[in-house]
Amino acid sequence: MALTSAHPAPPLLVCRLLALALTLALAAVASSARKIPASITPISRDLYHSSDSILGEIKALVARNSDTLTMDTVRASNKGYSAEMFVVTFNHAKETVQDGSKIKIMLSFGQHGRELITSEVALSLLYILTEKRRIAGVDLSSFEKILEHLVIKVVPMENFNGRKRVEAGELCDRRNGRGVDLNRNWSVDWGKKEKDYNPFEEDPGTAPFSEPEAQIMQELSKSFKPHIWVNVHSGMEALFMPYDHKNTTPDGAPSQLMRSLLENLNRRHFQDSCLVGSGGGAVGYLAHGTTTDYLYDIAKVPMPFTFEIYGDEKASTDDCFKMFNPVDKTTFDRVINKWCMAFLILFEEGLRILPGSQVASQGALDNWVPMGGESLERNADEKSGNENRQLEGLDLGMQELKTYFRLFIISTFLLMFMFCSRISKNRNRESDEQSIA
Repeated sequence: MALTSAHPAPPLLVCRLLALALTLALAAVASSARKIPASITPISRDLYHSSDSILGEIKALVARNSDTLTMDTVRASNKGYSAEMFVVTFNHAKETVQDGSKIKIMLSFGQHGRELITSEVALSLLYILTEKRRIAGVDLSSFEKILEHLVIKVVPMENFNGRKRVEAGELCDRRNGRGVDLNRNWSVDWGKKEKDYNPFEEDPGTAPFSEPEAQIMQELSKSFKPHIWVNVHSGMEALFMPYDHKNTTPDGAPSQLMRSLLENLNRRHFQDSCLVGSGGGAVGYLAHGTTTDYLYDIAKVPMPFTFEIYGDEKASTDDCFKMFNPVDKTTFDRVINKWCMAFLILFEEGLRILPGSQVASQGALDNWVPMGGESLERNADEKSGNENRQLEGLDLGMQELKTYFRLFIISTFLLMFMFCSRISKNRNRESDEQSIA
């Protein structure tokens, strides 16, 4: 008499379920591997330079204008991770005005990789300063005398490695090449996490200044001793001053001077359309370990600012390129021209509003960053100090962790699938034998 089972064998049911789960997991992995879904706006290659081309164009610009521009290459490394940064120095009248009496201005662009528009502004501003590229409706000759009293350093792309990640398809990534937010890696209030903390957005690193990019910028603050520092971002339109880690501005006369400069700029150029105030008080969330707060509290830069130059509030939070960068030529040109002009007015306001005593107290230029287009190698592994001994940890980015997790899930399902298949074969063999019996 043949013996048959009235119900499917449980191991077979489990195997079928596992097979279905494996199929879904593989589909999910394949879906996540697609860099740019159809609903996401890709980089507008006809508007935006690649990271390599924008730096190549700046190198050519420096070569054509060696009387006013120099460019230095600065490299640093830490625990196997390296970064390279280009620093362009504009010095309009090297012989007629002594450097020690000039206003020193530092402009940093591209700290977050996804904010491509900021580096485009840097390139256009350098063209305006050197080759007098026109801004529609503006007579730039009135700024010539002002430029004689300034030394301007421009970092056109602070986060080169992070920018490469964005160009490879990670359009929402703001971090550096190993997954750290460079605007959370400075030492003032470092490491504090708000309730809405997102490690993908705000990973502060293993310690203050753990990242080579932040180390280079810190050394620039010490050696150049700027009077004005602007950290340029996108995401909205705003003119921010300290603080980012609390919702107040500093006390005293220096803070009043900063606010006065920003309010004048907002009134003269933006018709009071920009947010003005502390980053922590105006942007809607607190940020810890930021560049601006360190520059004011520790480096004692008289006027450190954060400028937010563009944001599409209607864009989906998943559509990061569109959210942080203009995607049509009309808006692109308008943003470039508007903010290049804003910097020219900032130069004028800074020269007018900074007391002579503050200019003198900053001292003459320090050549930690060489002035002749040389390269400086700096290995942070050799640097002593507490900041490099704190919180030793793994320097794995979130992207690597995601990859390992996916591989683990796939391997687990494959092993279980093979195990269940074997059980199924054994079960079928036993059933056949019982039927024959």
